[in-house]
Amino acid sequence: MKRNYRIDGLDCAHCAAKMEKNVSKVKGVKEVSINFLTTKMMLDLEEDDLDATIAGIEKAVKDVDPRVTLKRA
Repeated sequence: MKRNYRIDGLDCAHCAAKMEKNVSKVKGVKEVSINFLTTKMMLDLEEDDLDATIAGIEKAVKDVDPRVTLKRA
């Protein structure tokens, strides 16, 4: 399942790379790509336990920068 999110408050390319690395380790994430310039995260997710996967993604992003928020695009 493909999903796109806008990452509001993302202001550091290094942080975007760290977020991408962290999110790629979340169970249920097949593929992730974060574009710093557009502040968008593109995901390919397994459909099993989608709520837990999304919660894990949000935690992985907040662990890098607690000020950012994810909004479904």
